[in-house]
Order: sequence, then C-alpha cells, then structure tokens
Amino acid sequence: MEELLTRLAATPLAEWMRLSRWGYAAVNTLHVLGIGLMIGAIAALDLRLMGWRRDLPLSALARLLQPVAIGGLLLAIAMGGMLFLADPTGYAGMPLFQLKLGLIGLAIANALLLNLGPGLAKATALRLRISGALSLGLWLSALVAGRFLAFVDG
Repeated sequence: MEELLTRLAATPLAEWMRLSRWGYAAVNTLHVLGIGLMIGAIAALDLRLMGWRRDLPLSALARLLQPVAIGGLLLAIAMGGMLFLADPTGYAGMPLFQLKLGLIGLAIANALLLNLGPGLAKATALRLRISGALSLGLWLSALVAGRFLAFVDG
C-alpha cells in the first residue's frame, strides 16, 4: 500500500495539486460544490422519507433529487480524489479520513439497499423512515469528519 501511495504522490497531477495554489483552490471549490449539491438533495429527500411533507409525492421528489444527489456525489468523489493526491500518505494514515471514507461507504450502501431492494415505491413506511434517518445521520457525520480534516491533526 505504501508503494502505491508513494507512486500516486509522484504523479504530475499530484505535483500540480501540491504546487498550484489556484488549481488546489479550484478543485477544493468544486469538491465543496459537489458536497453541497449532494447533501442538499439528500437532506430534502431523507426528511421526506422520514415523514416530513407527506403532501409531496415521494416518487416525483425522488426523480427530481436523486440525480442531483448522484451528480453531486460523483463531483465530490472526483474532486476529493484529486485533493487526496496532494498528500496520499498523510491522508491515508489519518483515522479521521478513514472514518470519513467508511461513513461514505455505509451511506452509499444504505441508498443502494433501499433503491435496489424494494425500491422507494414498495418499501414500508418504517423502512423508509429508518433508511432516511440512517442516511441523514451518515452523510452529516461524513460531512463533519471531512470538514474536521482541515483542523485536526491525525
């Protein structure tokens, strides 16, 4: 693993991420934009899954918000990967970074289990509430863990 991280750190893109002030800032901005799109869409959908605003049809809301959340997630992952290149060994060794990745994995698994399992239309009200609460908690925890990376050493 150490060899892979060392090779990643030696790539031209990694060097650019370390040395380009404006490049790093632009990538970081796009990462935050992706997170904002994702969390905004997911939070609204999760609140509906938990029973808030039952007057809004779940299927229509999901058709609107899920593509936004997926697009935001893909943007956040792509830009997060580039940010990781600035210090692969440092990030990989941080327990908080590992926690963040674990929380993201659990949140994605939760979404896949609901959508690829019974689906939103066939899931019970209890399953929707549990999935929504779990999703909201996992994504907000991943957001906090990611934000703390800039301020917590180790």
